Amino acid sequence: MMKTPNRVKEQLLYKNITSKINLTENEFCLIESKFEKRFIKKKKDFLRAGDPNDHILFVNKGALRLYEMDSKGNEYVLQLALENHWISDLHSFIGRTQSKSYIEALEDTEVLLLSFYNLERLYLDTPIIERFFRKLFEKAYLSAQKKINAALNTSAEERYKNIINNYPDVIQRIPLIHIASYLGITPESLSRIRKHL
Repeated sequence: MMKTPNRVKEQLLYKNITSKINLTENEFCLIESKFEKRFIKKKKDFLRAGDPNDHILFVNKGALRLYEMDSKGNEYVLQLALENHWISDLHSFIGRTQSKSYIEALEDTEVLLLSFYNLERLYLDTPIIERFFRKLFEKAYLSAQKKINAALNTSAEERYKNIINNYPDVIQRIPLIHIASYLGITPESLSRIRKHL
C-alpha cells in the first residue's frame, strides 16, 4: 500500500492524482495549495444553469449529480459522483461559457474546488499536472461517448446491471429517481427492471 507523504493534507486527492502520474511531495503540495475546500449541504446547488462554471470539483466525501433541465422542467442526469470522483460541466468550464447544467448535492458533501485560473497556473508551475488533466478530460469524453452508445445499443436492464456490477455504492446511496434519469428511463421502468432482477 502506497504511503502518503507527511505534509500532504488531502490524502484522497493525493492518491487519485498519483494513481495516474508520479509527483514529488513538493509538487503535490503546490497542487494541493491551489484547491479550495467547500461544504455543500444536501439538496443545495453548487452550480445553476445560466451561471458561469469556473470550477472542477473533486469529491472528498458525499454525492453529487450533474443534470440539465428542459423547458418543461424534466431533469436529465448526466453524471453521478461519489468520493474519489471528479465532476464539472466541462463544456462550460473549458469553453468559458455559461453553464446549461446544475450540480446538486445528494448528501452533505465536501469537495475540493479547482478554479480555471488556478488550473492554468498549475499548467505553468507544475507542467506534469497537464498530463493528469489531459487524461482526466479524455476519460470524461470517452465516458460520455460510452453512455451515448450504451443508450443506443443496449437495453435499460443491461445498463442498470452495469451500474450494479461496477458501481454498487451508487445503487445504495443515490435515489432511484436519479438513477432512472441517468439511465434515460422513467422511475416506473426502473422499478419493473428491479422487480425482474
